[in-house]
Amino acid sequence: MDSGKSRNVETTVRRVYRDLLTPKMNASKKMSTLPNSPTSLEVSPEIRKSSGEKQTEITAERVKLTKGIREKQSNESEKVTLKRKAEGEEKLAGRKEAKIMELDNQLVTTVPLPHIPLKNIMDVEMKLVYVDEEDVSYEFAQPHMCAALQTTGQTATMMPPESAQNLTALPQIDKWLQVALKDASTCYRQKKYAVAAGQFRTALELCSKGAVLGKPFDAHAEDIASVASFIETKLVTCYLRMRKPDLALNHAHRSIVLNPAYFRNHLRQAAVFRCLERYSEAARSAMIADYMFWLCGGSEHCVSKLIKLYWQAMIEEAITRAEAFSVMYTPFATKIRADKIEKVKEVFVKTHPAYVDCIYTDTQGLHVLPQTADWSTFPPQQYLLTLGFKNKEDGKFLEKVSGRKLPTFTEHKTPFSLLTREDTVRLMETVGKRILPVLDFIRSTQLNGNFHACSGVMEKLHYASLLSRLQRVKEQAQVINQAMAELATVPYLQDISQQEAELLQSLMADAMDTLEGRKSDKERVWNTIQKVGRIEDFLYQLEDNFLKTKKLRTARRQKTKMKRLQTVQQN
Repeated sequence: MDSGKSRNVETTVRRVYRDLLTPKMNASKKMSTLPNSPTSLEVSPEIRKSSGEKQTEITAERVKLTKGIREKQSNESEKVTLKRKAEGEEKLAGRKEAKIMELDNQLVTTVPLPHIPLKNIMDVEMKLVYVDEEDVSYEFAQPHMCAALQTTGQTATMMPPESAQNLTALPQIDKWLQVALKDASTCYRQKKYAVAAGQFRTALELCSKGAVLGKPFDAHAEDIASVASFIETKLVTCYLRMRKPDLALNHAHRSIVLNPAYFRNHLRQAAVFRCLERYSEAARSAMIADYMFWLCGGSEHCVSKLIKLYWQAMIEEAITRAEAFSVMYTPFATKIRADKIEKVKEVFVKTHPAYVDCIYTDTQGLHVLPQTADWSTFPPQQYLLTLGFKNKEDGKFLEKVSGRKLPTFTEHKTPFSLLTREDTVRLMETVGKRILPVLDFIRSTQLNGNFHACSGVMEKLHYASLLSRLQRVKEQAQVINQAMAELATVPYLQDISQQEAELLQSLMADAMDTLEGRKSDKERVWNTIQKVGRIEDFLYQLEDNFLKTKKLRTARRQKTKMKRLQTVQQN
């Protein structure tokens, strides 16, 4: 009975995903699924068609909205800068020169990470994660707000579509759903968390039967997603209170897919990762939460300060627990030069002598630390990240990160043959224990950088494919849900090209199809990219072997020639 309910709930959420994120670019490939969305509501074909056309535009609207917010924030910063220049241009230039010189002198120093007590971390979670948001109105944006947080920081969402902006009141929740949510919230406040979780699951079941809004035929997918996201995030807090973070994990990912602009969704995901001792991923979620708080207009400095404290604590814990590598952050303000990088590596060797088998300085994307992060000043204080490994094999894959846009990490020597089970197990261990932990740590202080928009996500989808081959379905679903949450967040973190947008939407569509068990004649996008990567690796290997053979052949010829000359001279 419970498993049936769980499948029903997951089906509901995935349908809402498809409403919100159905690819617009690849319409010919995926548009055939649109007539069956948004839910199991029985509506006329005309209404379905109209709804589907609107829903395909939501992703593009979100991207445009994010760009608009960024431009607004950037324009405000530019105005302040121009004003300061007008007041004293020479004085400002003098200050800037002094700052650069000071930071250049700091190039040989590392950034200390002070210990943050567990009590401080728990205080942040009590204030921002477990807060009872009974006044949120199910995360609907207020009609007068432009995708911003209220000054209380408790109602951040995306701006509703134009059709919803003209409403004078928030969308009306279905009365039966409202009763279920009220009962669940009452149980939560009474600390009956298991009962509350059951009530929230019942609310999701009502959503699956079409009981979401009072006027379902006029409902917009964005509004349905807001309700579903609210329920998902409440389930996260219930399971965290019950100390069952493994059950909370998928709900945390889904809440972000449904509403990626709400900073608390990311912070709750961070709390789940912390409970699972996945500190690098917790740090990245906290960093994104802080950025979203600023991006969506959060004005309370104390809230941002608490998020940064949490982010800093997660980075500290990740560094402390890392056994295979050590870390050094170096502040800088000028252009990165080769001599500076060499100087940084020299300092690293002196300070971390046990981790010098492989040293990697990340020049692909600059890093931000919570101690100095200020999103309102662009760019914020930036750092170079240097990683050192005890074992060269653990770090050699990072060469691909700096050399290719979408690297695939595989030791498969025969790209044109299928992986055996033994090869799959070995590759899964390599990716899961050696590659992903390092990439997750690198991304814990890197909001976007110069990487391809889908970098970091592709590796998780490759890992999910390996789990699927080994029939580890539960773990595969968790990894895909996490990848979908990251894909939904990408447009808010960086500007993406048309090609990247198409790739992002194709990945999201294929991920949803995989979760729903839908099979296709075409291969999943990430598997196609992985095959291309294998062939690319194979060609690089052939080239290396050819150059090595050529070098040996030349050396032999020189040696033979020298022997002949010596023989002639002796005769």
